[in-house]
Amino acid sequence: MMSNQTKSFFKGVLLLLTVLLTACASIQQTERVAKIDPFERVNRAVFSFNETADEYVIKPVAEAYKFVLPEFVRTGVTNFFSNINDVLIAANNLLQGKPSNAASDIGRFLVNSTIGILGLFDVATDMGLDKNREDFGQTLGVWGVADGPYMVLPFFGASNARDTVGLVVDIETDFMLNTNKLDSDEKLAVNGLRVINPRADLLDAGQLLEDAAFDKYSFVRDGYIQRRRSQVYDGEPPPIPEE
Repeated sequence: MMSNQTKSFFKGVLLLLTVLLTACASIQQTERVAKIDPFERVNRAVFSFNETADEYVIKPVAEAYKFVLPEFVRTGVTNFFSNINDVLIAANNLLQGKPSNAASDIGRFLVNSTIGILGLFDVATDMGLDKNREDFGQTLGVWGVADGPYMVLPFFGASNARDTVGLVVDIETDFMLNTNKLDSDEKLAVNGLRVINPRADLLDAGQLLEDAAFDKYSFVRDGYIQRRRSQVYDGEPPPIPEE
């Protein structure tokens, strides 16, 4: 039988190995974060600002909006803005070399703008024309532009260097932001609705995130990076090369 001294020796060795492995993993994690998130201190400050703005301004307005308007009205608002966005999605699909997807996007827009009464009803999905989700940040990724460092933008939230450039292009080509058919007050009201409506839809998900995430900042960052990588490769990202 193994003596007590021998048992203590092996326990000590196992404890030492555990400590060494934990230290190595911690070092690797630190190096990984330093590479993908070199501006972490600034990003965390902006993240905290966004959280405060959401807690005291955006979230209360979204809660009131959800309380006042029934679900079918909010769904109609979501469908309306989604329908307008299908035109830009079609353009990005063309730029990414996906003409069949672009044709589907245009088909969605035409069907929902007519049969769906200006996009208030999503008739196209029931007809088999599924919703695609593309933006210029994804287009740059398809073209081979690297993500660049992770960034947190005021009000817009999680992003990276590539997607920040893409966001500027998306804003410049956004019909609702640049149309001359609305005056400044009408643009403010319409685009305010575009912010509040999806935030109202995410109220329950936001609470789940609060309950689940030990470090909400890291949780959002890692989720964003994985999600964008999946979107660029249409849900089939290649393995990440070993360093």
